[in-house]
Amino acid sequence: MEPLRVLELYSGIGGMHQALRESCIPAQVVAAIDVNTVANEVYKYNFPHTQLLAKTIEVLMEFPKIESEHPEKHAIDAENQIEGKKIEPNIWSDSSRPCSGKAAILFKLETAEEIDRKHQQDSDLSVQMLKDFLEDNVDVNQYFLPPKSLLRYALLLDIVKPTCRRSMCFTKGYGSYIEGTGSVLQTAEDVQIEYIYNSLTNLSQEEKLTKLLMLKLRYFTPREIANLLGFPPDFGMDTYRPQLSYFKGLKIP
Repeated sequence: MEPLRVLELYSGIGGMHQALRESCIPAQVVAAIDVNTVANEVYKYNFPHTQLLAKTIEVLMEFPKIESEHPEKHAIDAENQIEGKKIEPNIWSDSSRPCSGKAAILFKLETAEEIDRKHQQDSDLSVQMLKDFLEDNVDVNQYFLPPKSLLRYALLLDIVKPTCRRSMCFTKGYGSYIEGTGSVLQTAEDVQIEYIYNSLTNLSQEEKLTKLLMLKLRYFTPREIANLLGFPPDFGMDTYRPQLSYFKGLKIP
């Protein structure tokens, strides 16, 4: 069987490439394409022999329509051809949101159905606990949620403990945005989250912050997210640990 020739689109840090490697299917990734500069640095570190194009997928319009025996050469030619076209990543903005100079504050509360679903997930003994994916020796101070985020988005956070067996999906907005980007970890396990949230009513901002800080909420580290996403322990990433922007490379396609 001839090895498959694979073109990897939206390659990120190489999750699909790594999965293909572990599948033992005879294949060669002849080129990868992504505009995320942080993700591309990690990709190049782990797959240095794969041609990587830091372009949008419009580069494919420049590929020959005929079969080629040298796809790497055509990838380079295509990149050179569009160099002068200055193709930029598509940027989308929500014009429906009012621009008042101060972003609107959004809150939500969990429904009884959502709480029940989370309890069911945490009761599934076939799933590992989150503590199995956490780093043992890491300075987590840089990952604690800042006070401003705690106060503003307290009712939007999806909070999990190390003993939980679930989390939200992590997106490239993790660390920059709150809602829908991934869970945060409660490291003060002896503190009852219900007690904290039930006591927030009618408190001043300073008093609310004092209560919320008791939970010691932090983001998952890049390595921990990689563990949850199934990347092997030897997947190179330590060079990028100090960069919070590295979260942007860890995403689910």
